[in-house]
Amino acid sequence: MTATPVLWDLDERGVATVTLNRPAVNNAYDGALIGGLLSAMDELAGQSTLRAVVLKGNGKHFQAGADLGWINAVRPRSPEENEAASRATFEAVQRLNRLPVPTVALVQGACFGGGTGVIAACDVVIAAENSLFSITEVRWGLTAAIIVPQLCDAIGVRQVRRYALTGERFGAEQARRIGLVHEVVPLGGLEAAGAKVVEQLLANAPAALAETKQLALESAFGGMALDDPAWSRLVRMHAAKRQTGEAAEGLASFAEKRAARWDG
Repeated sequence: MTATPVLWDLDERGVATVTLNRPAVNNAYDGALIGGLLSAMDELAGQSTLRAVVLKGNGKHFQAGADLGWINAVRPRSPEENEAASRATFEAVQRLNRLPVPTVALVQGACFGGGTGVIAACDVVIAAENSLFSITEVRWGLTAAIIVPQLCDAIGVRQVRRYALTGERFGAEQARRIGLVHEVVPLGGLEAAGAKVVEQLLANAPAALAETKQLALESAFGGMALDDPAWSRLVRMHAAKRQTGEAAEGLASFAEKRAARWDG
């Protein structure tokens, strides 16, 4: 395996496969993975033949949220550096969300924290039966600020108010019931299920697909641009929370394999 944190290729049909490639840490995201995803989006945007994107994770797990070692390295830095890290994460999710071609996520194993925001940004999500989901940020004294709007769009405010507050884990069938994923299949059938959806997408007119997706996004987010002040506020909140005492305690509890002490 290459050490490149994000791989991509484009086939003769115009179907790109983007693969998160940090299997040793369950594809947890850090600055390099975020940068790799942004670079992949840049390069794909320049491909005139692009018709669809399939997003996958190498190894046993799709994406296990943030690399907490990286979070601990970022949090003592300046507020400006923390905000830059949050903005890059936000931009990676939103650029995936706003690609003018259909996107299909294939999920296996763990999909935690930011991973749930990533799949909520995809048009079609297919999960293997062994998939496990959790919006974990509150467990570590953090907030999911930059993906909360995406999650509210995907599963509704009522479900976010449960799962983003409890941080509990839930399986593939529950993820399907609440709308986070569209279809659940056996692990061995994940690639075939994705290929079937891609064939359905390729049968449709490219410009009509792009326009339909744009109209759906305008309906969901009120036409907000990426530089809208409301998004900027979420980025600042995401970064600032990382530097609080609660975050310090939550991250320490993870590293020390103990329950967090929230009583001060």
